[in-house]
Amino acid sequence: MSGPFPPFEPHGGGGPGIREMPFRLVVPNLITLLAICAGLTGIRLAFEHRVELAVMMVLVAAFLDAVDGRVARMLKASSRFGAQMDSLADIVNFGVAPALVLYAFLLDRAGSIGWIAALIFAIACGLRLARFNVMLDDETRPAWHGDYFVGVPAPAGAVLVMLPVYLGFLGLAPSLPFALAASLYTVLIGLLLVSRLPVYSGKVSASRVRRDLVLPLILLVVLYVLLLASFTWETMAASAILYVLSLPVGMAAYARRAARAQQEAAAGPPEG
Repeated sequence: MSGPFPPFEPHGGGGPGIREMPFRLVVPNLITLLAICAGLTGIRLAFEHRVELAVMMVLVAAFLDAVDGRVARMLKASSRFGAQMDSLADIVNFGVAPALVLYAFLLDRAGSIGWIAALIFAIACGLRLARFNVMLDDETRPAWHGDYFVGVPAPAGAVLVMLPVYLGFLGLAPSLPFALAASLYTVLIGLLLVSRLPVYSGKVSASRVRRDLVLPLILLVVLYVLLLASFTWETMAASAILYVLSLPVGMAAYARRAARAQQEAAAGPPEG
């Protein structure tokens, strides 16, 4: 007699006929669910005016959402079910949660303008994620394109859009002019998400580190973590500003690589 729940099919059916599911297949999905819980809890805390905790929960959600895919690959537990769960979690954690936290903290002072800005960002995040999922199936893209995102990625967008919150924590009073400026900034970040702007990701070329750079890289990571622990909002604000300033650098690098690839294609394959 079958139980009240259908069996869990991580690949949508048609997979190996095993009677018991290895726990390692469930772990990435649990991490994804915890990320969703953190993002939704951040929304609740924001409307309870505990905004610092709310931002922390959104950042925790972003961290967990970034970890679940790596854990799945490490445990060899990737599945179609997990991929769909991850996409749904991304919309909550990188689109809805940051927009509502920002609205509860500041944008509500701008009235309907602030609410429209929050909606535009959340919708732009959903569109960005949908385009990303579609582009994963594009087998015609050159390999070097893997070094670049098309538009600002959703996790970075979530961190960037909360820059007004970081500045508020640093003492900038939440006034109407500040709320109107933050509304415009929120819309601009939403446009960056859905833009065709090439944003450096380093997924291909930065997958390996030169041996002479390993120790300096470790020291830089440790320094950043220490700054984040000691000067949290100053570090977050500086990181967001530096990220925005780095976008033209990525565009220039993309243009150079595209020109080089075009020249190589025009020259044709080397004669053997």
